[in-house]
Amino acid sequence: MSNDIFKALSSTTRLKMLKTLAKKEMHISGLARELNLSAPVVARHVKILEREGLIERKSFGRTHVLKCRMENMENMLNALSDTFEVNVTKGSSILEALKRVGGVEVREVRDKEFVISIDGEPGLYTYEVNGKPPDTTAEDFKIEKDSTIEWKKLVPVTRKRIFVKIKNR
Repeated sequence: MSNDIFKALSSTTRLKMLKTLAKKEMHISGLARELNLSAPVVARHVKILEREGLIERKSFGRTHVLKCRMENMENMLNALSDTFEVNVTKGSSILEALKRVGGVEVREVRDKEFVISIDGEPGLYTYEVNGKPPDTTAEDFKIEKDSTIEWKKLVPVTRKRIFVKIKNR
């Protein structure tokens, strides 16, 4: 990725392209139809996004299939995230470490503590320790060595919507 990545992301057309390609791979012509644009216009935007490493193109003869490079999108966003260093004693919980970071709001619910917002943004959060997903809560996970904790807000994505109705007996 070059320093022109923000320029590449400054176009609403290119942002729409990335949102569409994040959901599924598409041919250039299909993407053009989806966005109600001509194929040559889409092709010009594709070159800019390819140059920045945000999408990749697979060629099958004259057919070109586009795919969003989510790992590069995530890396770019991670580069913009806040980084903190905190000191805790061996055996401290992740929650204890988080409490030392400004802007983290913790609330107790039924004898358990939960992070309910970061920098005033409420939501559901999860974490990874040294790049691995947890198998326990942040309150129960004990830190035994120097570690990198990535605290992530879960972005709502509706995969299934279920309406539950209570039937009268």
